[in-house]
Amino acid sequence: MGRILLFLFLLAVSIPISAQQVQVKGYFTKDSAQLGERVGYVLKASYPQAAQLLFPDSTYDFSPFVFLEKKTFVSATTEGITQDSAVYFLSNFSLEPSSYLALPVFELNRYDSITHYTTDAELKLKLNLDSIPEQLQFRENNVYQTLDKPFNWYVFSAIIGGIVLFFGILFFVFAERIKRLFRKNREKLRWIQFERKWKKLSDSLQQNPNQALADEVVGLWKGYLEHLRAQPIQEWTSSEIAAALDDKEVFKALRSIDMIIYAGAEGDTSAATSYLLEVAKANYRTTLNQITHERGTR
Repeated sequence: MGRILLFLFLLAVSIPISAQQVQVKGYFTKDSAQLGERVGYVLKASYPQAAQLLFPDSTYDFSPFVFLEKKTFVSATTEGITQDSAVYFLSNFSLEPSSYLALPVFELNRYDSITHYTTDAELKLKLNLDSIPEQLQFRENNVYQTLDKPFNWYVFSAIIGGIVLFFGILFFVFAERIKRLFRKNREKLRWIQFERKWKKLSDSLQQNPNQALADEVVGLWKGYLEHLRAQPIQEWTSSEIAAALDDKEVFKALRSIDMIIYAGAEGDTSAATSYLLEVAKANYRTTLNQITHERGTR
């Protein structure tokens, strides 16, 4: 029982002795700061080399201040006394005229720990305005200031969707008319190409009647008519074509050109080629008329 009492006595005595050996100090790097301004708080400790001390870290509650960053320094020991320090960067968002902070330093012992607090360090709130005037004075400014507006993707998407829907409805309503217009323009272009080539070959055949030119002229005419009438005219004979067209003059015109192809005859082919061109033109106009009235016949 006596040993226990002696141990408790020595422990009670050692604690105040250790506490007297540890010295802590804390202060702000400036007396006052604006609201939210970054301010440094210096925490210093002087203690025996054998002691173990811990400084607060970012998990500590620095209220009413907000913790931003901690900067530590290398400890220095002279004649058995260690000097340790750290700088805490804080911000104050309190509207009180003065804010106070006292940080602890923890001394670790074998069975427990001792907390050493610094004295309260004061930081005064610096206001931009010393006082608020009773009547506010505003500076007149009638210059228009442009404001940057964020791009409204919802409105843009709605406009694009509306345009697509509008053209979709137009295409649905006028689809047949548009198709007929394209077909008519395509037939007109095909006729211009046929007529140009036909006149060139006809003139060449008139000036120099030969089997190759005659065959090319007849082939061009039959191919174009086959396209217009959707009939196998290129496979038919001259008499079959005349019967299908119900036109005996076609047989005569084709016959006069066939004589050059099969018999090597020579003669005036201008009348025949002119008549065949008129027959092609008549069928071309019939095709355009059918395209125009196609919807009414369906």
